[in-house]
Order: sequence, then C-alpha cells, then structure tokens
Amino acid sequence: MKLEGSTAVVSGGASGLGRATVHRVAAEGARVAILDRSYEAAQAVAAELGDAAVALEADVTDAGATEAAVSAAVRRFGPLHIAVCCAGIAPAERVASRRGPASLDVFRNVVDVNLVGTFNVVRLAAAAMLHNEPDACGERGVLITTASGAAFDGQIGQAAYAASKAGVTGMTLPLARDLAGKGIRVNTIAPGLFATALVAGMSDEVRESLLDMIPEPRRMGDPTEFADLVLHIVTNKYLNAETIRLDAAMRMTAR
Repeated sequence: MKLEGSTAVVSGGASGLGRATVHRVAAEGARVAILDRSYEAAQAVAAELGDAAVALEADVTDAGATEAAVSAAVRRFGPLHIAVCCAGIAPAERVASRRGPASLDVFRNVVDVNLVGTFNVVRLAAAAMLHNEPDACGERGVLITTASGAAFDGQIGQAAYAASKAGVTGMTLPLARDLAGKGIRVNTIAPGLFATALVAGMSDEVRESLLDMIPEPRRMGDPTEFADLVLHIVTNKYLNAETIRLDAAMRMTAR
C-alpha cells in the first residue's frame, strides 16, 4: 500500500504515538484524519499540517461518534486506505488491598477504551475499506492496532491494562482471517517504554525501574520510531496478522 495520495485515520492522533504517526504518514503524502476525544488537541495537530489533515472529535468507546468521524474522513478526503489505532489509557490498580477489592468500573473502562474501542475503529475502517477499488497489488487497506509489552508480561497493578492489550493481540489473527481475500491486512504493534504523556505521568522511581529492564538501547523509545514501524507495515505487502514487539528487548518484571 502506497501512502502518497492515500487517506489515513489515526485514533488517539492528538498526542504521543498517534501524533507521531499522523506526522509521518502526512510527510509521506497521505491525507490524515485525526480522531481524538480532545477536539482542541486534534485541531492543534491538524493546524501543523494544513490541508493534509483534519481534526475530528470522537471517543472510540462511542459507536455513533466514531462512525460519524470515519464517515467524515471519507467525505473529506475520499476512500479510506489506512487506519491506525493509538487511543488508550493505563490506570494502575491492584486486584485487592486492605481497602477492599479493585474498582470494577475502572477495569471495565480500561477494557472498553483499549480493547472495545480498538475493535470499534477497526470494524468501521474495515467496512469503509471494503468499498475501495483494489490497487495494482490487490490491496484495499491496512489496519494497525496498538497493544503493549504488558500484554505478555504485565506488572503488579496492570491486570486491566494487560488484559485489554492481550485482547488486542489475541484478535489480530482472527481479524486478518476475517478480511482475508478482501485485500485488507491487519497487524499489531506492541510497544515497550516510549517517551509519551502516559510515561511522563509516572514517578521518577517507576520510570527508572522500567529503564533498568531495557537491554539495548537502554532508553525510552521515541514516538517517531513507532511511526517508522507503521510506515513499514503499510508498505510491506506480505506482512499480515503479526504482533510486532517494539521494545528494545524489554521484558518487564513483576514490579
């Protein structure tokens, strides 16, 4: 799939990994719709890119709002070719403590945003892509979801986050199989520790403990490196149904 002249939708595109992806696909000649629950933040990113981008307010847990946003992107830029799901949250809470059991509402919300919200974007984007004429290679579109290293080795307090991200990795293959023969590929990126607002909210102690788990290079990932992998997935026509760990060989310990 070529990026030049294509249309992309990036959920959670106003910050972090999503923002880096927006900039990268636009730099490669794609038109991009920035979906974010913060319309003002999305507008600020769109303003940096001019006519190549549009800001659309959408909470990925809201089926109607997300459907309207995807439809608006198609009306604005034409057929949808690429969707990248970056919206996510990561509150931490142990399953139980002396104060009592963990909040079921918090667990539900994390799964709703990270897993159900991802599926919501994927289902709508895939439905839009099915109307595309295949390109010279028979492709209609590419879907990219975002998991996490926590899907494989979640830490203490990450039950909700790890479960939601494991769900994203678990649906990658069946989604690709659902769309097999239709010219739509599905892949997942599982990033490790990246320099985003999500990490900025951690204490110095927690951040340093995570850095100690990274073998090489021993640093946080740069969001542009995530965007580099997005570009490779889009352009590598034989890459399908894979979850790719992007984590400098990081394997998290219990704490």
